[in-house]
Amino acid sequence: MNLVLLGINHNTAPIEVRERLAIPSTRLADATRSLLHQPGIREGLILSTCNRVELLTLQEDDETQQPQIKADLLRFLHEYFSVPPHEIQPHLYEHRDREAVRHLFRVASSLDSMVVGEPQILGQVKESYTIAREVGAVSTHLESLLQRTFTVAKKIRSETQIGSSSVSIASIAVDLAKKIFGSLAGKTVLLVGAGKMSELAARHLIQQGAASILVVNRTQSRAEKIASTFAGPAVHTEAIPFDDLYDQTPRADIVITSTGAPQKIFERSHGQLFLHARRNRPMFFIDIAVPRDVDPRVNEVEGCFVYDIDDLQQVAAANLADRSREAAAAENIVSREVDKYQERIQSRDAVPAIKALQQHAEDLRQAELARSQSKLADLTSEQREAVEALTRSLTAKLLHPQLTALRESTRPKDSE
Repeated sequence: MNLVLLGINHNTAPIEVRERLAIPSTRLADATRSLLHQPGIREGLILSTCNRVELLTLQEDDETQQPQIKADLLRFLHEYFSVPPHEIQPHLYEHRDREAVRHLFRVASSLDSMVVGEPQILGQVKESYTIAREVGAVSTHLESLLQRTFTVAKKIRSETQIGSSSVSIASIAVDLAKKIFGSLAGKTVLLVGAGKMSELAARHLIQQGAASILVVNRTQSRAEKIASTFAGPAVHTEAIPFDDLYDQTPRADIVITSTGAPQKIFERSHGQLFLHARRNRPMFFIDIAVPRDVDPRVNEVEGCFVYDIDDLQQVAAANLADRSREAAAAENIVSREVDKYQERIQSRDAVPAIKALQQHAEDLRQAELARSQSKLADLTSEQREAVEALTRSLTAKLLHPQLTALRESTRPKDSE
Protein backbone atom coordinates (compact mmCIF):
# COMPACT_ATOMS: atom_id res chain seq x y z
CA MET A 1 0.00 0.00 0.00
CA ASN A 2 1.30 3.44 -0.96
CA LEU A 3 -0.96 5.89 0.85
CA VAL A 4 -0.45 9.59 0.02
CA LEU A 5 -2.34 12.57 1.47
CA LEU A 6 -1.84 16.06 0.07
CA GLY A 7 -3.66 19.12 1.31
CA ILE A 8 -3.93 22.66 2.63
CA ASN A 9 -5.71 23.83 5.76
CA HIS A 10 -6.27 26.84 8.01
CA ASN A 11 -2.81 26.38 9.54
CA THR A 12 -0.92 26.43 6.23
CA ALA A 13 -2.97 28.68 3.95
CA PRO A 14 -4.96 31.92 4.40
CA ILE A 15 -8.57 32.02 3.32
CA GLU A 16 -7.51 33.84 0.11
CA VAL A 17 -5.90 30.56 -1.00
CA ARG A 18 -8.36 28.11 0.55
CA GLU A 19 -11.38 29.66 -1.12
CA ARG A 20 -9.79 29.19 -4.56
CA LEU A 21 -9.58 25.42 -3.96
CA ALA A 22 -12.92 24.96 -2.19
CA ILE A 23 -15.23 22.38 -3.76
CA PRO A 24 -18.99 22.74 -3.20
CA SER A 25 -20.81 19.51 -2.37
CA THR A 26 -22.56 19.61 -5.76
CA ARG A 27 -19.18 19.24 -7.51
CA LEU A 28 -17.51 16.80 -5.14
CA ALA A 29 -18.50 13.68 -7.11
CA ASP A 30 -17.13 15.15 -10.34
CA ALA A 31 -13.90 16.20 -8.65
CA THR A 32 -13.46 12.74 -7.11
CA ARG A 33 -13.92 11.07 -10.50
CA SER A 34 -11.31 13.40 -11.98
CA LEU A 35 -8.89 12.55 -9.19
CA LEU A 36 -9.38 8.82 -9.78
CA HIS A 37 -8.41 9.26 -13.43
CA GLN A 38 -4.99 10.68 -12.54
CA PRO A 39 -1.94 8.46 -13.34
CA GLY A 40 -1.19 5.73 -10.82
CA ILE A 41 -4.18 6.33 -8.52
CA ARG A 42 -6.07 3.18 -7.52
CA GLU A 43 -8.41 4.70 -4.93
CA GLY A 44 -9.11 8.25 -3.80
CA LEU A 45 -11.17 10.60 -1.65
CA ILE A 46 -11.47 14.40 -1.45
CA LEU A 47 -12.29 16.24 1.76
CA SER A 48 -13.32 19.87 1.21
CA THR A 49 -14.48 21.99 4.15
CA CYS A 50 -14.28 25.67 5.09
CA ASN A 51 -10.88 25.02 6.66
CA ARG A 52 -9.24 22.39 4.44
CA VAL A 53 -8.99 20.69 1.07
CA GLU A 54 -7.28 17.29 1.18
CA LEU A 55 -6.66 14.57 -1.38
CA LEU A 56 -6.36 11.06 0.13
CA THR A 57 -5.06 8.61 -2.47
CA LEU A 58 -3.91 5.02 -2.73
CA GLN A 59 -1.14 4.92 -5.33
CA GLU A 60 0.34 2.13 -7.43
CA ASP A 61 3.04 0.36 -5.42
CA ASP A 62 5.93 1.47 -7.61
CA GLU A 63 8.89 3.01 -5.78
CA THR A 64 10.28 4.51 -8.99
CA GLN A 65 7.15 6.65 -9.32
CA GLN A 66 7.11 8.03 -5.78
CA PRO A 67 8.93 11.29 -6.60
CA GLN A 68 6.33 11.95 -9.29
CA ILE A 69 3.27 11.43 -7.06
CA LYS A 70 3.26 14.89 -5.47
CA ALA A 71 3.86 16.53 -8.84
CA ASP A 72 0.89 14.65 -10.34
CA LEU A 73 -1.43 15.68 -7.49
CA LEU A 74 -0.24 19.27 -7.71
CA ARG A 75 -0.94 19.21 -11.45
CA PHE A 76 -4.45 17.92 -10.72
CA LEU A 77 -5.10 20.87 -8.38
CA HIS A 78 -3.74 23.28 -10.98
CA GLU A 79 -5.83 21.86 -13.82
CA TYR A 80 -9.06 21.37 -11.89
CA PHE A 81 -9.07 24.76 -10.17
CA SER A 82 -7.05 26.80 -12.69
CA VAL A 83 -4.73 27.94 -9.92
CA PRO A 84 -1.00 28.22 -10.82
CA PRO A 85 1.15 25.59 -9.00
CA HIS A 86 3.48 28.23 -7.53
CA GLU A 87 0.51 29.77 -5.71
CA ILE A 88 -0.46 26.42 -4.14
CA GLN A 89 2.83 24.69 -3.42
CA PRO A 90 4.05 26.90 -0.52
CA HIS A 91 0.91 26.01 1.44
CA LEU A 92 0.81 22.26 0.79
CA TYR A 93 1.55 19.50 3.28
CA GLU A 94 2.15 15.88 2.38
CA HIS A 95 1.77 12.75 4.49
CA ARG A 96 2.54 9.18 3.45
CA ASP A 97 1.51 5.78 4.78
CA ARG A 98 1.71 5.77 8.59
CA GLU A 99 1.67 9.58 8.90
CA ALA A 100 -1.25 9.78 6.45
CA VAL A 101 -3.18 7.36 8.68
CA ARG A 102 -2.34 9.44 11.76
CA HIS A 103 -3.41 12.67 10.03
CA LEU A 104 -6.74 11.17 8.91
CA PHE A 105 -7.47 9.88 12.42
CA ARG A 106 -6.70 13.34 13.87
CA VAL A 107 -8.83 15.18 11.31
CA ALA A 108 -11.90 12.96 11.81
CA SER A 109 -11.51 13.26 15.59
CA SER A 110 -11.45 17.10 15.32
CA LEU A 111 -7.92 17.31 16.74
CA ASP A 112 -6.78 19.19 13.64
CA SER A 113 -9.78 21.53 13.53
CA MET A 114 -9.72 25.28 14.08
CA VAL A 115 -12.16 24.57 16.91
CA VAL A 116 -10.80 21.48 18.64
CA GLY A 117 -13.67 19.17 19.58
CA GLU A 118 -16.21 20.49 17.07
CA PRO A 119 -18.51 17.69 15.91
CA GLN A 120 -19.15 18.73 12.28
CA ILE A 121 -15.90 17.45 10.78
CA LEU A 122 -16.72 13.75 11.27
CA GLY A 123 -19.95 14.21 9.33
CA GLN A 124 -18.02 15.97 6.56
CA VAL A 125 -15.51 13.09 6.34
CA LYS A 126 -18.40 10.61 6.17
CA GLU A 127 -20.05 12.64 3.40
CA SER A 128 -16.82 12.60 1.36
CA TYR A 129 -16.54 8.84 1.95
CA THR A 130 -20.14 8.25 0.79
CA ILE A 131 -19.60 10.24 -2.40
CA ALA A 132 -16.28 8.51 -3.11
CA ARG A 133 -17.94 5.10 -2.71
CA GLU A 134 -20.80 6.08 -5.02
CA VAL A 135 -18.39 7.00 -7.83
CA GLY A 136 -16.26 3.88 -7.31
CA ALA A 137 -13.23 5.69 -5.91
CA VAL A 138 -13.14 3.79 -2.58
CA SER A 139 -12.79 0.04 -2.43
CA THR A 140 -10.75 -2.49 -0.45
CA HIS A 141 -7.89 -0.53 1.13
CA LEU A 142 -9.47 2.88 1.68
CA GLU A 143 -12.70 1.19 2.78
CA SER A 144 -10.81 -0.53 5.59
CA LEU A 145 -8.94 2.64 6.54
CA LEU A 146 -12.02 4.86 6.61
CA GLN A 147 -14.09 2.41 8.62
CA ARG A 148 -11.26 2.33 11.16
CA THR A 149 -11.15 6.14 11.09
CA PHE A 150 -14.81 6.37 12.05
CA THR A 151 -14.27 3.87 14.88
CA VAL A 152 -11.33 5.87 16.24
CA ALA A 153 -13.29 9.14 16.13
CA LYS A 154 -16.18 7.51 18.00
CA LYS A 155 -13.77 6.04 20.55
CA ILE A 156 -12.28 9.47 21.26
CA ARG A 157 -15.74 10.98 21.68
CA SER A 158 -16.74 8.29 24.15
CA GLU A 159 -13.48 8.02 26.13
CA THR A 160 -12.58 11.73 26.46
CA GLN A 161 -14.46 14.95 27.20
CA ILE A 162 -13.14 16.71 24.11
CA GLY A 163 -16.65 17.21 22.78
CA SER A 164 -18.31 17.80 26.14
CA SER A 165 -19.72 21.21 25.20
CA SER A 166 -21.28 22.18 21.90
CA VAL A 167 -18.60 24.15 20.09
CA SER A 168 -18.44 24.97 16.39
CA ILE A 169 -17.43 27.69 13.98
CA ALA A 170 -21.03 28.92 14.21
CA SER A 171 -20.97 29.13 18.01
CA ILE A 172 -17.67 31.00 17.97
CA ALA A 173 -19.11 33.43 15.42
CA VAL A 174 -22.01 34.11 17.78
CA ASP A 175 -19.59 34.54 20.72
CA LEU A 176 -17.76 37.14 18.65
CA ALA A 177 -21.01 38.98 17.94
CA LYS A 178 -21.79 39.02 21.65
CA LYS A 179 -18.35 40.42 22.46
CA ILE A 180 -18.79 43.14 19.84
CA PHE A 181 -22.16 44.32 21.18
CA GLY A 182 -21.85 43.32 24.81
CA SER A 183 -25.37 41.93 24.60
CA LEU A 184 -27.46 40.56 21.74
CA ALA A 185 -30.72 41.55 23.43
CA GLY A 186 -32.79 43.69 21.09
CA LYS A 187 -30.48 43.07 18.13
CA THR A 188 -31.66 41.95 14.72
CA VAL A 189 -29.64 39.20 13.05
CA LEU A 190 -29.74 38.25 9.38
CA LEU A 191 -28.69 34.72 8.42
CA VAL A 192 -27.71 34.46 4.77
CA GLY A 193 -27.70 30.76 3.85
CA ALA A 194 -29.91 28.03 5.29
CA GLY A 195 -27.46 25.19 5.75
CA LYS A 196 -26.24 23.45 8.90
CA MET A 197 -24.03 26.40 9.85
CA SER A 198 -27.02 28.75 9.79
CA GLU A 199 -29.10 26.39 11.92
CA LEU A 200 -26.32 26.17 14.49
CA ALA A 201 -25.84 29.94 14.45
CA ALA A 202 -29.57 30.53 14.98
CA ARG A 203 -29.61 28.16 17.95
CA HIS A 204 -26.67 29.92 19.61
CA LEU A 205 -28.06 33.38 18.83
CA ILE A 206 -31.31 32.59 20.62
CA GLN A 207 -29.38 31.18 23.59
CA GLN A 208 -27.50 34.49 23.79
CA GLY A 209 -30.66 36.59 23.81
CA ALA A 210 -31.27 37.61 20.17
CA ALA A 211 -34.98 38.22 19.73
CA SER A 212 -35.24 38.88 15.97
CA ILE A 213 -33.79 36.56 13.33
CA LEU A 214 -34.18 37.07 9.59
CA VAL A 215 -33.31 34.20 7.23
CA VAL A 216 -32.46 34.46 3.53
CA ASN A 217 -31.72 31.54 1.21
CA ARG A 218 -31.90 31.01 -2.55
CA THR A 219 -34.33 28.16 -1.85
CA GLN A 220 -37.17 29.90 -0.07
CA SER A 221 -38.53 26.70 1.51
CA ARG A 222 -35.22 26.17 3.34
CA ALA A 223 -35.33 29.69 4.75
CA GLU A 224 -38.93 29.18 5.85
CA LYS A 225 -38.05 25.87 7.51
CA ILE A 226 -35.31 27.45 9.64
CA ALA A 227 -37.51 30.44 10.47
CA SER A 228 -40.39 28.21 11.61
CA THR A 229 -38.07 25.94 13.57
CA PHE A 230 -36.90 28.76 15.82
CA ALA A 231 -40.06 30.85 16.01
CA GLY A 232 -41.52 31.24 19.50
CA PRO A 233 -43.22 33.64 21.91
CA ALA A 234 -39.91 35.39 22.70
CA VAL A 235 -38.33 35.06 19.27
CA HIS A 236 -39.45 36.78 16.09
CA THR A 237 -38.27 35.00 12.93
CA GLU A 238 -38.87 35.88 9.33
CA ALA A 239 -37.97 34.24 6.01
CA ILE A 240 -36.93 36.91 3.49
CA PRO A 241 -37.18 36.22 -0.27
CA PHE A 242 -33.72 36.16 -1.81
CA ASP A 243 -34.72 38.81 -4.33
CA ASP A 244 -35.32 41.19 -1.41
CA LEU A 245 -31.93 40.53 0.19
CA TYR A 246 -30.34 43.92 -0.47
CA ASP A 247 -33.49 45.87 0.45
CA GLN A 248 -33.90 44.01 3.74
CA THR A 249 -30.24 43.75 4.87
CA PRO A 250 -30.17 47.28 6.43
CA ARG A 251 -32.63 45.99 9.05
CA ALA A 252 -29.87 43.80 10.51
CA ASP A 253 -27.33 44.79 13.13
CA ILE A 254 -25.44 41.53 12.55
CA VAL A 255 -25.18 39.62 9.26
CA ILE A 256 -23.91 36.04 9.42
CA THR A 257 -23.23 34.48 6.02
CA SER A 258 -22.56 30.83 5.26
CA THR A 259 -23.60 30.14 1.67
CA GLY A 260 -21.90 28.05 -0.98
CA ALA A 261 -22.04 30.84 -3.56
CA PRO A 262 -19.06 30.94 -5.94
CA GLN A 263 -19.16 34.77 -6.13
CA LYS A 264 -19.25 37.48 -3.47
CA ILE A 265 -22.77 38.37 -2.31
CA PHE A 266 -21.88 41.65 -0.59
CA GLU A 267 -19.56 44.13 -2.32
CA ARG A 268 -18.08 47.38 -1.00
CA SER A 269 -20.83 49.40 -2.68
CA HIS A 270 -23.47 47.43 -0.79
CA GLY A 271 -21.86 48.41 2.50
CA GLN A 272 -22.12 52.09 1.61
CA LEU A 273 -25.81 51.74 0.70
CA PHE A 274 -26.59 49.79 3.88
CA LEU A 275 -24.95 52.38 6.14
CA HIS A 276 -26.84 55.18 4.42
CA ALA A 277 -30.15 53.33 4.93
CA ARG A 278 -29.22 52.71 8.59
CA ARG A 279 -28.36 56.40 9.11
CA ASN A 280 -24.77 55.38 9.84
CA ARG A 281 -25.63 52.98 12.65
CA PRO A 282 -22.85 50.34 12.60
CA MET A 283 -23.37 46.83 11.30
CA PHE A 284 -21.24 43.73 11.61
CA PHE A 285 -20.64 41.01 9.03
CA ILE A 286 -19.45 37.62 10.24
CA ASP A 287 -18.53 35.66 7.11
CA ILE A 288 -18.04 31.95 7.80
CA ALA A 289 -18.35 30.90 4.15
CA VAL A 290 -15.56 29.52 1.98
CA PRO A 291 -15.39 30.96 -0.65
CA ARG A 292 -16.18 34.20 1.18
CA ASP A 293 -19.58 35.85 0.78
CA VAL A 294 -18.43 39.32 1.81
CA ASP A 295 -15.82 41.30 -0.08
CA PRO A 296 -13.12 42.23 2.47
CA ARG A 297 -13.24 45.80 1.12
CA VAL A 298 -16.63 46.21 2.85
CA ASN A 299 -14.47 46.64 5.96
CA GLU A 300 -13.18 49.89 4.43
CA VAL A 301 -16.64 51.45 4.74
CA GLU A 302 -16.79 53.46 7.96
CA GLY A 303 -19.32 51.80 10.23
CA CYS A 304 -19.03 48.35 8.60
CA PHE A 305 -17.01 45.68 10.39
CA VAL A 306 -16.19 42.43 8.60
CA TYR A 307 -14.86 39.26 10.21
CA ASP A 308 -14.07 36.17 8.14
CA ILE A 309 -13.38 32.63 9.24
CA ASP A 310 -9.67 33.27 9.78
CA ASP A 311 -10.51 36.10 12.18
CA LEU A 312 -12.17 33.49 14.41
CA GLN A 313 -8.86 31.75 15.08
CA GLN A 314 -8.03 33.91 18.11
CA VAL A 315 -11.28 32.89 19.76
CA ALA A 316 -10.61 29.28 18.77
CA ALA A 317 -7.15 29.46 20.37
CA ALA A 318 -8.74 30.18 23.76
CA ASN A 319 -11.02 27.22 23.22
CA LEU A 320 -7.99 24.99 22.58
CA ALA A 321 -6.35 26.09 25.83
CA ASP A 322 -9.45 25.04 27.76
CA ARG A 323 -9.42 21.62 26.10
CA SER A 324 -5.70 20.91 26.10
CA ARG A 325 -5.91 18.09 28.65
CA GLU A 326 -8.67 16.27 26.77
CA ALA A 327 -6.84 16.87 23.49
CA ALA A 328 -3.71 15.23 24.94
CA ALA A 329 -5.75 12.18 25.97
CA ALA A 330 -7.25 12.03 22.49
CA GLU A 331 -3.78 12.25 20.90
CA ASN A 332 -2.69 9.24 22.96
CA ILE A 333 -5.65 7.26 21.65
CA VAL A 334 -4.75 8.24 18.09
CA SER A 335 -1.15 7.06 18.57
CA ARG A 336 -2.26 3.68 19.90
CA GLU A 337 -4.81 3.25 17.14
CA VAL A 338 -2.25 4.11 14.44
CA ASP A 339 0.05 1.39 15.85
CA LYS A 340 -2.79 -1.14 15.82
CA TYR A 341 -3.81 -0.24 12.29
CA GLN A 342 -0.25 -0.44 10.96
CA GLU A 343 0.27 -3.80 12.62
CA ARG A 344 -2.94 -5.09 11.08
CA ILE A 345 -1.97 -3.83 7.62
CA GLN A 346 1.56 -5.22 7.82
CA SER A 347 0.34 -8.56 9.15
CA ARG A 348 -2.06 -8.68 6.23
CA ASP A 349 0.88 -8.14 3.89
CA ALA A 350 2.47 -11.38 5.22
CA VAL A 351 -0.63 -13.49 4.57
CA PRO A 352 0.16 -14.37 0.90
CA ALA A 353 3.69 -15.50 1.82
CA ILE A 354 2.39 -17.55 4.76
CA LYS A 355 -0.26 -19.23 2.61
CA ALA A 356 2.27 -19.97 -0.13
CA LEU A 357 4.70 -21.56 2.36
CA GLN A 358 1.95 -23.66 3.93
CA GLN A 359 0.73 -24.82 0.52
CA HIS A 360 4.26 -25.73 -0.59
CA ALA A 361 4.78 -27.82 2.59
CA GLU A 362 1.44 -29.55 2.10
CA ASP A 363 2.32 -30.38 -1.53
CA LEU A 364 5.61 -31.92 -0.37
CA ARG A 365 3.84 -33.94 2.33
CA GLN A 366 1.30 -35.30 -0.13
CA ALA A 367 4.02 -36.13 -2.65
CA GLU A 368 6.00 -38.09 -0.07
CA LEU A 369 2.92 -40.03 1.02
CA ALA A 370 2.18 -40.86 -2.61
CA ARG A 371 5.75 -42.12 -3.16
CA SER A 372 5.40 -44.40 -0.13
CA GLN A 373 1.95 -45.64 -1.11
CA SER A 374 3.11 -49.19 -1.92
CA LYS A 375 4.84 -49.50 1.46
CA LEU A 376 1.72 -48.33 3.27
CA ALA A 377 -0.71 -50.56 1.38
CA ASP A 378 -1.05 -53.12 4.19
CA LEU A 379 -1.86 -50.55 6.88
CA THR A 380 -5.27 -50.58 8.51
CA SER A 381 -7.47 -47.49 8.32
CA GLU A 382 -6.57 -46.59 11.90
CA GLN A 383 -2.86 -46.87 11.06
CA ARG A 384 -3.32 -44.70 7.94
CA GLU A 385 -5.02 -42.05 10.06
CA ALA A 386 -2.10 -42.19 12.50
CA VAL A 387 0.42 -41.70 9.66
CA GLU A 388 -1.67 -38.81 8.32
CA ALA A 389 -1.78 -37.15 11.73
CA LEU A 390 1.96 -37.74 12.29
CA THR A 391 3.00 -36.18 8.97
CA ARG A 392 0.72 -33.17 9.48
CA SER A 393 2.13 -32.65 12.97
CA LEU A 394 5.73 -32.88 11.74
CA THR A 395 5.01 -30.45 8.91
CA ALA A 396 3.44 -27.92 11.32
CA LYS A 397 6.37 -28.17 13.74
CA LEU A 398 8.92 -27.71 10.95
CA LEU A 399 7.01 -24.69 9.57
CA HIS A 400 6.50 -23.00 12.92
CA PRO A 401 9.86 -21.12 13.10
CA GLN A 402 9.51 -19.85 9.52
CA LEU A 403 5.89 -18.69 9.99
CA THR A 404 6.76 -16.98 13.27
CA ALA A 405 9.66 -15.16 11.62
CA LEU A 406 7.39 -13.99 8.78
CA ARG A 407 4.79 -12.61 11.18
CA GLU A 408 7.40 -10.92 13.36
CA SER A 409 9.09 -9.31 10.36
CA THR A 410 5.88 -7.42 9.53
CA ARG A 411 5.30 -6.02 13.03
CA PRO A 412 6.13 -2.31 13.48
CA LYS A 413 9.39 -2.00 15.39
CA ASP A 414 7.98 0.66 17.73
CA SER A 415 5.16 -1.64 18.82
CA GLU A 416 7.40 -4.52 19.83
